[in-house]
Amino acid sequence: MSYNKKAITEKTVSFVKQTLENAEGSHDWYHIYRVWNMTKLILKTEKADPFISEIAALLHDIADYKFNDGNETTGAKKAKSFLTSLNIEDKIVTQIVNIVKNVSYLGGHNKSNFFSPELAVVQDADRLDALGAIGIARAFAYGGYKKRELYNPNIKPALNMTKEQYKKNTSPSVNHFYEKLLLLKDKMNTETGKQIAEQRHKFMLLFLDRFFDEWKGIK
Repeated sequence: MSYNKKAITEKTVSFVKQTLENAEGSHDWYHIYRVWNMTKLILKTEKADPFISEIAALLHDIADYKFNDGNETTGAKKAKSFLTSLNIEDKIVTQIVNIVKNVSYLGGHNKSNFFSPELAVVQDADRLDALGAIGIARAFAYGGYKKRELYNPNIKPALNMTKEQYKKNTSPSVNHFYEKLLLLKDKMNTETGKQIAEQRHKFMLLFLDRFFDEWKGIK
């Protein structure tokens, strides 16, 4: 089956922008845009299909479970419906939808039998956007959106949550660093992802050191 990949990419960008027009700041179009750009960067050193990787990156958060009553299937269904409307061959649709299904962290419990080089690329790109300066900004933006405390020394991070506990967790934003963000460095798939994650991880540690110093009143 022949199709215009550039035209499909443009249609996908328009669809995602429209769908996420009023999205919360840490999961909006610009999150998608950064993940898309990072996907293209990682593709320079990885053997993965660029078209599948890029379209999956654009659709990976089209309906995040956090904004859909915890439903983990909504995003994949929405992605499949959109892709099917473009008359893309079934095997390509299936590969992209499987990436959308499996890209999320979900407390480290998102286990499945599906894996592909394209998933590895998109998953790393998505996780990198949860690290470094952007990751810090996103953590507090989402925490503010959910009306969570910045930090509460009386509430310790929960390090061994089940998937359902992770999805329902309402702990302070700083706890999220220990419950997810600082764990991502060791869960990267690609060499490029690992190298960038190492740098961003170190920056977050510096931020936390400074945060706790200021919390204690140390100038």
